[in-house]
Amino acid sequence: MFSLFRRANIELLYSNLYDEVSFYPHFFKDIKQARKSILIESPYLTIRRAEQLASVAAKVSHKGVSIKVFTRYPGHHTPRLRAEAEEAIGILQTSGIRVFISHDLRHRKIAIIDNTVLYEGSLNILSQSKSREVMRRTISRRLCKQMLTFTMPHK
Repeated sequence: MFSLFRRANIELLYSNLYDEVSFYPHFFKDIKQARKSILIESPYLTIRRAEQLASVAAKVSHKGVSIKVFTRYPGHHTPRLRAEAEEAIGILQTSGIRVFISHDLRHRKIAIIDNTVLYEGSLNILSQSKSREVMRRTISRRLCKQMLTFTMPHK
């Protein structure tokens, strides 16, 4: 039966839904298991979440895992959020994470791990604190590639 799906170029999808409480334990578990790359797009950054990611990044950096964070230009935020974002960027960069700053007012919340695990939803991965959110985790090379092509066609 599965060979029929392969011949038809159909990929069976399984996904999990997480809220603002259940998301982080699963997400950090996936990060710790990364072998090659982690890409996170989060429009807002806080010191608390940057420190969490920096701590986990230290555990995977010895394996040669590349970590990239895409975020908004801090100048687009209020003065208080701007100062926090700038400090968070420094924390991420100090820990070896490459940070890419965009001026296009992006508001996407995605993460791609090893071009296989895709998280997408409403949760600001590197700033979430009090809001109710949802994130979907899907294992699919095809959907990861589709997301990368759609969101970063020139990178």
